[in-house]
Amino acid sequence: TKFVSLYAVAMTTIFGKIARGEMEADLVYEDEQCVAFRDINPQAPTHIQIIPRKEIPKVTDLTEEDESLVGHLLRVAKKIATQEGLEDFRLVINNGAGAGQSVFHLHVHLLGGRPLSWPPG
Repeated sequence: TKFVSLYAVAMTTIFGKIARGEMEADLVYEDEQCVAFRDINPQAPTHIQIIPRKEIPKVTDLTEEDESLVGHLLRVAKKIATQEGLEDFRLVINNGAGAGQSVFHLHVHLLGGRPLSWPPG
């Protein structure tokens, strides 16, 4: 099925490898549900990726059982923003290649440290 195919893709992503501890990253936070690390190609002075350990390719693959996980990711983003000294910041979740998603493992971008214009992109 399509879901199995996307799940197989997620298992092979760089983010999946980071979440499983198979690849190093500049970690800023981790717990049993998620990992957060500095982006290797930052788009702002602070650019951190917050990813669930559970392998979910994109937002449209979320299920009802993932509701508390998504809330946890947002609470972690708030905690990291505070640690980073950010009062103003942006959270971004892209869904699909047409929206700019290049790694098919659900992730929240935490961006800050400079004025962020609107609309983005």
